[in-house]
Amino acid sequence: MTKSLIEFCYCRDNISPAYIQAVRPYLDKPEFQSDTVKKASKAAYGLCCWVRAMEAYDKVAKVVAPKKAKLQQAEGEYYTLMEGLAAKKAELGAVVAALQALNDKLASMQARRQQLEEEVALCKTKLERATKLIGGLGGEKTRWSEVAKKLAADYTNLTGDVLLSAGFIAYLGPYTAAYRERAVGQWVERCRSVSIPCSEHFKLVTVLGQPVTIRSWLLDGLPNDSLSIDNAIVISKARRWPLMIDPQGQANKWIKTMEKKNQLEVVKLSGGGDIIRQLENAVQFGFPVLIEDIGEELDPILEPLLLKAIFKQGGVNCIRLGDSTLEYSSSFRLYMTTKLRSPHYLPEVSVKVTLLNFGITREGLEDQLLGIVVAQERPELEEEKARLVLAGAENARQLKEIEDKIIAVLSSSEGNILEDETAIDVISSSKALSNEIGHKQQVAERTEKKIDEARAGYKPVAQ
Repeated sequence: MTKSLIEFCYCRDNISPAYIQAVRPYLDKPEFQSDTVKKASKAAYGLCCWVRAMEAYDKVAKVVAPKKAKLQQAEGEYYTLMEGLAAKKAELGAVVAALQALNDKLASMQARRQQLEEEVALCKTKLERATKLIGGLGGEKTRWSEVAKKLAADYTNLTGDVLLSAGFIAYLGPYTAAYRERAVGQWVERCRSVSIPCSEHFKLVTVLGQPVTIRSWLLDGLPNDSLSIDNAIVISKARRWPLMIDPQGQANKWIKTMEKKNQLEVVKLSGGGDIIRQLENAVQFGFPVLIEDIGEELDPILEPLLLKAIFKQGGVNCIRLGDSTLEYSSSFRLYMTTKLRSPHYLPEVSVKVTLLNFGITREGLEDQLLGIVVAQERPELEEEKARLVLAGAENARQLKEIEDKIIAVLSSSEGNILEDETAIDVISSSKALSNEIGHKQQVAERTEKKIDEARAGYKPVAQ
């Protein structure tokens, strides 16, 4: 009995089912209820509670034990599965890392491919631009090489040529063409004797002349001879206002035609009228002024204009003319002509103006007479000649602008010019226009040559 009780007490997880079956009939009896037993004996009450607790425990243990076993089994399976999961996660991590590496490599390769595609596209574009550039500048190497060679020579002779040009402008204006030529020849020899580099055959038109500008002057009526062309260059470069010795009125006619578009004011000092008012308006508004029939003495009213006595007042350029202070326009220009064949100007007059001898030369007179004869005999020939001269002047002007534009684009382009699409387009379009104009110019020159040959038949009459 004691042994059974010990087994019943201390082996609660392994209580024999027989014991439980033997105990359970007593549990339902009224006299074995806890309250009833407690009234009878506290020791019996403790034993009763204990028996009931063990029976309840056994009942629960019979249900919980299988679940604990299953729990342990499940936990074992869980830990096994977790180990497998951890292994799979490790494998997955390795796969993800490998995948990421592959994705990174793919992205790198795609970026590289994109870069290569862009480089290929850029190379194609550069090739197209290079083709345009070669086409645009093709055939220019020889001509531009010659121009560069000439510029190099001009650069070497620049010091002496500028010196001779300055001397020509300052001193040779009043003299005839023959005297100018002799003086220039002596100056060239003198420069060479003291090792000043200069052109062997110095000509003012070569150093300071612009072919397009000169052609424009000729269209405006400037006589087509070296004396008149040199005089026009001196007028455009001298700092003093020109006083032209013009007995035949050649310079007068040229100035009126050239400055007509600029609202030229023509003034005669001996003609009366409000001369001061005309000069004041011209100075203020920038109109050119031509004073005709100048004598051997100049009117004192012209003194401030001749000396360019300009001063600042209120932040603007002003000049005092008579009793008035006027705002001086930078566009103002003053020309003076005299019909005296051999005037004598005192030194104090000569130092205030640029004296120029516009006396007509034999070659200039022949050219004008030839034009008159041909206009009478073959008017259509002279009209065609005039049209071609105008067209040639316009073509030469456009060609000069195009060349300047191309040079400006080439000089201003930074880095690789093939990467500058705008520059390539400008060069291509400019060259296309240049070729078109050049072709027209060649046709015009051939036609003009034929006309000149036809006009040459009337040259004996002009002579």
